[in-house]
Amino acid sequence: MSVTGDVRAKGVTKPESPAAGRNRQQASKPGRLDFIKATLDKPMASFHLVLGSAGMLIALGLMMVLSSSSVYARQTEHGDAYYFLKRQAVFLVVGVIGAFVLTRMSRSMLRVIGWLSLFIATAMVILTYTPLGQNINGNRNWVQLGSPMLQFQPSEFAKLAMIIWAADVLARKDKLLDQPKHLLIPFLPVTGLLIMLVVFQGDAGTAVVMAGIVAGILWVVGAPLRIFASIGLVGIVGVVGLFITSPNRMGRLFAFLNPSADVAGANLQSTVAMRGIASGGWWGVGIGNSRQKWGSLPEAHTDYIFAVIGEELGLFGSLAVLGLFLVLCYAGLRIASRSDDKFSRYLAAGVTAWFMVQTLINLGVVLRLLPVAGVPLPLLSYGGSALMANVFAVGILIACARNEPDARKVLARSTKPPHPKMSTVVDGRSTRSGRGGRR
Repeated sequence: MSVTGDVRAKGVTKPESPAAGRNRQQASKPGRLDFIKATLDKPMASFHLVLGSAGMLIALGLMMVLSSSSVYARQTEHGDAYYFLKRQAVFLVVGVIGAFVLTRMSRSMLRVIGWLSLFIATAMVILTYTPLGQNINGNRNWVQLGSPMLQFQPSEFAKLAMIIWAADVLARKDKLLDQPKHLLIPFLPVTGLLIMLVVFQGDAGTAVVMAGIVAGILWVVGAPLRIFASIGLVGIVGVVGLFITSPNRMGRLFAFLNPSADVAGANLQSTVAMRGIASGGWWGVGIGNSRQKWGSLPEAHTDYIFAVIGEELGLFGSLAVLGLFLVLCYAGLRIASRSDDKFSRYLAAGVTAWFMVQTLINLGVVLRLLPVAGVPLPLLSYGGSALMANVFAVGILIACARNEPDARKVLARSTKPPHPKMSTVVDGRSTRSGRGGRR
């Protein structure tokens, strides 16, 4: 017998090489992907994803509103560098209170709120056509009830009202949605009416966002492609009509197609925004050190706040902001896919579509990928109506996250009252009992 055979016969194994040992140890350790998967598998993961990403975006938004608006607020009649920050903080407090109330509402109450909010929002949008309507930046999309402090933009709240109402209607007709007449009526006529009311205000950007919300909800419901093709054709015709009938929009379109033309007029915002982003470099010039906010960038604290973020926080700061939006949108889609209730599914999908479409349009405008449109960046841009509506929508997402099957079980256990425990003494020995038995 050979030497090798004798060694094997005696049960002696060949020593393991150091490299093989290290590989085996690394394989036995849990990897990062396993840790992420285990974290996402937790019942309250969606809740924490929404709360964490939205909270960080709101906090960053407050900081950037102060940075981008302080110079303008100081130089205008306000005379207070913190003027816009203070107003934004007040709007945020109101929004957080409303969002907290929404997170605690039952699904039946949210359904009722959807119908009431739709009627109220529609009435408020109609008020913009009355003497109460205010024309700001060429769009008659504001309502002022006496004092300037009671001035708001109804179309921002109409987005959320439309989502809640549509989720209720489509959830009630869930078994009939394979029939086009039940799928589209009354959903499409009502949402179409709201969109047309916004279009005639001159606010094409908001109308496009609302149309994107409608398309997102139909996609989640499972509408056939022929319906999307028909709606898309109508939408293209409508957009072309909006440009043709408005010299201002045609000027913006020509400026978009020729970036080097009229850099002091139609291309001013886009040119300065790109200059600010380019000067930010990898790490930015530092918070508060933006040069473009000193009067050269109009709407620095509203529609073009991402340009200030790119200048002051650089490429990595901009990517961090995009990452937070991706996390928020992922959480919304996750909630929609995990919900066993159709109302919650359509509700989460509608809110997610809103954030996704509006974010993409705003970033597309700032990065010169789209013509100029007056659309704020969700949760970041200055604006009371937009911020409150966005925070309300986050509250809706949190409510849907709390309604996930696994999350419901965890919350149900945590709300159960503790069982009373009794101590008795028998023969000098102390015993405790709980749940009706002896331990």
